[in-house]
This record gives sequence, C-alpha cells and structure tokens, in this order.
Amino acid sequence: MPILPKGHESIRILHFSDLHLTPARKREIRDIKSFIDLDPDLVISTGDFLADMEAVPVVLDALDALLDIPGLFVFGSNDYYAPKPKNPLKYLLPNHGKRIHGDDLPWPELDLGLQSRGWLNINKERQTLRIKETVIEARGTDDAHLEFDDYSLVAGKATQCDIAIGVTHAPYLRILNAMASDGLDAIFAGHTHGGQVRLPWPGGSRALTTNCDLPNWRARGLTRFGHEPYLNVSAGMGTSPFARIRVASPPEVSLVTLTASH
Repeated sequence: MPILPKGHESIRILHFSDLHLTPARKREIRDIKSFIDLDPDLVISTGDFLADMEAVPVVLDALDALLDIPGLFVFGSNDYYAPKPKNPLKYLLPNHGKRIHGDDLPWPELDLGLQSRGWLNINKERQTLRIKETVIEARGTDDAHLEFDDYSLVAGKATQCDIAIGVTHAPYLRILNAMASDGLDAIFAGHTHGGQVRLPWPGGSRALTTNCDLPNWRARGLTRFGHEPYLNVSAGMGTSPFARIRVASPPEVSLVTLTASH
C-alpha cells in the first residue's frame, strides 16, 4: 500500500482475522505462534478470536510473542456469542438481519488480557500511535453484523497524523462509505472467510457470498475502488466448529507493507 508520506520508512502490518480458536485446534495454535517470524511492526486483528468458552487463555497463549508488538483490535460476533449449529446454505440467502446466538462468551476477559499487554481496543475509539516515526491515527467500530456499530463515535476527518486507517470486523458498506467520506487511507476487515466456499473461475476462483453487503469480488485480499481507501479483507484462519470446510479459500494471514507514495 503506497500510502505513507514521501521519505517515510516502510511499515510491515500483520493482519489476521477470524481465528475461531478452541483448545483443540493445536495446529492453528502452532501456526499463530509462528507469526512472530514474519517480523511485523504493527499487528491488526479484525475479530472473531473465540469459538469456545475456554478459548481465552488459548488465544492469549497463542498470541503471546505478538503481544509485545504494538497492536490494534476489534471484536466480531463470535467473540460475544458461542457458535451454534446452523444450516450453511442460509449464508447464500438474503440477509434479513436474524441471528442465532449461542451463550455469552467471556470477551471481557479477552479484552483485559489484550489491553494489559498494550494492544489498543478500537471498537468504539480513535487512537494514535507512532510506528517508525510515522504517526498513525486508527479508528474502529464494533461488529456491524450484530449491528453493534456506531460510526458516529469515531467520525470526522483525521488530524495531526501522517496516515489514517480504519478497522472493523464485518465490512458493511455503511462503514466503508463513512470511512471513505472521512478521507481515510486504508481499511482492514475480516468476517467474510473469503467466501469460505469459492467456485473455480477464469483467473482463479469466485466467492458465492461475503455474508454482508460487500460485493463478492471484494471477498478477500487487497482491493481499491476509484479514489476510495485501500481495503484489505482477510479471509481469516478458522471456521465455525460446525462448518469446518473451506473450498478454494484456504486459511490465511496477511502481511501488508505500507510504503511511501510516489
């Protein structure tokens, strides 16, 4: 992403999302522990850390080395409510706003654990941090899939910073459009699982759904439309314990390098 002012040193951002961790996911835990080897300067998590009542200590242990690096995070719906069995075909039907919630998860414990190590919760806040002499203003929203979002809490043009970024779990257009109107440089999101099930398509594959109103062609990866902010949507690492299948949408973590504009 060429969004830094001229002369600024490049910044490596590790962006991960949708871990959906349980104590049983030993391979995923080992993978997360290895992310420190990517040598990021900043870590951004776009939510859905949890998938089990006992997952908070597991998440904090898996992220332990990364928690020594500056980090930003927001929560997703699966941080608030435990997963329940659902008909996966419903993801392909129109979204009528009806949600099936499981039991409340111990997200306050996760929030405390992350913040006690220095990561910044930007679910409803704007925060400023300095990375390699670049001043970054970051703003976030709570989960839009549950309609917990309230962009008015963080709205407005950025001031006294070199770049401004937005962080949200579910990339609903109301949030993307609001952030674009405020002149942000980049937005980080998750939630889509890259479509989770994709069909072979000329040049690659195509998502059947984004599980929100984001167009399917933007279901994963780095995209930009016109002069709007860059958007990086992580396809995420995990899935619901009740729908552990991915087709042509493998688990991923993103390493995004911010560079100076030309």
